[in-house]
Amino acid sequence: MGKIKLTKVAFSGTAEQEAELRAKLAETKKMQGGLMPSLQAAQEIYGYLPIEVQKIIAEELNVSMEEIFGVATFYSQFTLNPQGRYQISVCIGTACYVKGAGEVLDKIAEVLKVEPGECTADGKFSLNATRCIGCCGLAPVFTINEQVFGKVTKDEVPGILRPYIDGE
Repeated sequence: MGKIKLTKVAFSGTAEQEAELRAKLAETKKMQGGLMPSLQAAQEIYGYLPIEVQKIIAEELNVSMEEIFGVATFYSQFTLNPQGRYQISVCIGTACYVKGAGEVLDKIAEVLKVEPGECTADGKFSLNATRCIGCCGLAPVFTINEQVFGKVTKDEVPGILRPYIDGE
């Protein structure tokens, strides 16, 4: 299993978010197998699953932190790190990797000064390496939110990112 990176960004949950989470947990703790819907609800509310939120879930559902962490790290739908306003995902599936996705990923990391799995300190960008996104004919491919960029070279990366960095 790969190394799990945790971004060092201060938790900034609100009282309203916590109240909403606790209300959802009151519903899901009555369900058999309620941990998954609880984690899904928490991620929908907060955008990710910080340790502070995991502790609330553990307390409300009477499950161990180890179990929560195990489920949250097993399923790719969950993230333990905050996600940026611009979520960048670089495909490192076979077709993309063979055509230079590793260099594209490295260049994005260099430009944004962030490693894969992390979010920039200003919360503007998050960078993730992902498996096949189904655009193999456009390899190498990366996305910024829902926009797809294909047949990209590492030299094109700064120009593609510039409008987002400058505040498109």
